[in-house]
Amino acid sequence: MRIHVRRTGGFAGIEKVAEVDTADRPDAQEWHALAEQAVKSGRDTPPVGVPDGFQYQLTVDGRTVYCADPRLTEEQRTLISMVLKQGA
Repeated sequence: MRIHVRRTGGFAGIEKVAEVDTADRPDAQEWHALAEQAVKSGRDTPPVGVPDGFQYQLTVDGRTVYCADPRLTEEQRTLISMVLKQGA
């Protein structure tokens, strides 16, 4: 499974992009479950965010959804954090 995160917005407006491929990871099932929940709660179109807040584009195996601060689910927040920290 490929999980791609694109973060835009924020005070400085700097874009950050990262991706994780779970194919060879021993914890792949955890990533899959988290990604499934995060995508399920996402929107098909970019939501209106708050001033200086972050907007996110999550793509999991070709399916793209959108979410924004401060209305992230716990699963979205966790997945985004993990991908931005561990992704390339």
